[in-house]
Amino acid sequence: MEIIGGVYIVVLGLVLGSFFNVVGVRVPQGESIVHPRSHCPSCGTTLQAAELIPVASYFFLKGSCRTCGTKIPPFYPVMETVTAVLFTAAWLTWGFSWETIAALFVISLLVIITISDKSAMLIPDKVLLFFLFPIALLRWTAAPLETWWDPLAGAALGFCLLLAIAVISKGGMGGGDIKLFALLGLFFGWQQLLLAFFLSVFAGAVLGGAGLLTGAVKRGVPMPFGPFIAAGSVMTLFFGESLLTWYTGFL
Repeated sequence: MEIIGGVYIVVLGLVLGSFFNVVGVRVPQGESIVHPRSHCPSCGTTLQAAELIPVASYFFLKGSCRTCGTKIPPFYPVMETVTAVLFTAAWLTWGFSWETIAALFVISLLVIITISDKSAMLIPDKVLLFFLFPIALLRWTAAPLETWWDPLAGAALGFCLLLAIAVISKGGMGGGDIKLFALLGLFFGWQQLLLAFFLSVFAGAVLGGAGLLTGAVKRGVPMPFGPFIAAGSVMTLFFGESLLTWYTGFL
């Protein structure tokens, strides 16, 4: 039964990861996620079923469009794989539980905003609003935090913290980042949200610094913060309690 469950969650992660690529690219552009069908953005050729198999199609097509030969960014199969890995990690951590359902929702949110922020430097309100209701419902019913007010405190802290940074930096933090952190505060509560914030900043500093050294990041060129928020939030999701326990042991 565990093997069947594991296979199911991996396949679910791959399929949804492919769908999240569509959402993350199309929604910031104001396009429908249903019409038109998936197609090559270069030549417009509609993709056939064999070309839509998550991860496998990328290698089958050797990373190129079968019609025009335009290279397919490896970012897409990477995000499909990441989604499957994170879904599987959530299932292995919490099993068949409401906490797993809550984790899958926040993982899905983080994957989509990573794609949208990287592709268009935008975290769409439509995406945040879509995930607001299920996350709030789960946190106040089937998968609650320790206290009923913790999600509210987390949401308020997340909003005010990022808003203060945006004001102090005079626009260095986008409105989407502010609203995203408020939603993450609703999920994590105030304590783990602070951890997610520090881990996000740490990830941004390390990866941004590495990007400057390698030339992948240019000075003065805006860099999306959404992927770093996602990285910090994923670390908090799976290791937050252990890290907080470790930290408070020194106090």
